[in-house]
Amino acid sequence: MRRWMIIGAGIILFQIAVLFVMGQPALCECGYIKFWEGTVLSEGNSQHLSDWYTPSHVIHGFLFYLLFWFLFPRASVWLRLVLAIGLEASWEILENTPWVIDRYREQALAQGYVGDSVLNSTMDTLAMVAGFFIARRIPIVVSVIAVLLMEVFVGAMIRDNLLLNVVQLLYPLEFVSEWQSAQ
Repeated sequence: MRRWMIIGAGIILFQIAVLFVMGQPALCECGYIKFWEGTVLSEGNSQHLSDWYTPSHVIHGFLFYLLFWFLFPRASVWLRLVLAIGLEASWEILENTPWVIDRYREQALAQGYVGDSVLNSTMDTLAMVAGFFIARRIPIVVSVIAVLLMEVFVGAMIRDNLLLNVVQLLYPLEFVSEWQSAQ
């Protein structure tokens, strides 16, 4: 377990280093740290410890737990966790490339998006780890219900969630953009 935790921490440190090299700010350029940023269309979104997109990363943990449990049923949970951290860290790096940032900016809710702060990105990865461990401990039916509740709640609150985010990133739909713009 200890060896896997060191490897997982190393992956997160690598993620942090790459984001710094890419020029992402360490913290919100506002000069302070908030536990929660509740305004999606703000300069603080994706800059603080948590925001409306944190549940998406918890859901990543649920999905990665299922994926690696299915692909590697005999592997230790610690190896599967390290694989999940690697996948999440890879996404966090990709998400902060100019290509993805520009792609997000085409969406109604991400007009001024500049990418994540290194702090927010790191917390997103830790939210995935939390989701992974929650999924490990609860029955699959409860996991499915939890994912659905998070998606519906966040969707109702901000007109965005993990599913809409993925759809709009890969194949933007005009009617979704119009609905999201009607804040």
